[in-house]
Amino acid sequence: MRNQKLYKVTFLHLGKCYELYARHVASSGLWGFTEVGELVFEPVGEGLVVDPTEERLREEFKDTRVLHLPMQAVIRIEEVDRKGALAIREAADGQKVTPFPMPPRGR
Repeated sequence: MRNQKLYKVTFLHLGKCYELYARHVASSGLWGFTEVGELVFEPVGEGLVVDPTEERLREEFKDTRVLHLPMQAVIRIEEVDRKGALAIREAADGQKVTPFPMPPRGR
């Protein structure tokens, strides 16, 4: 398991800033999108304290094989050694997000 890469992906979705962990990140076959697959969640077991944010994300993405995120929505992709806590935050909580530069329209 140590040889598998792990990515922390931070992106904007519906006015919120999401942080997920995934094993696969690449350019999507859909132009202008980033492909994020093999989402990583903690195993569900009996008697464990469940993180409500992780449970909410697990439920939201339970049938998702691959996310195709618009380039402009991706804030950051980090290759990390271990998984941390998942997060959903308000996008306007003091973060300064600079949109990805896009080519001028009408050319």
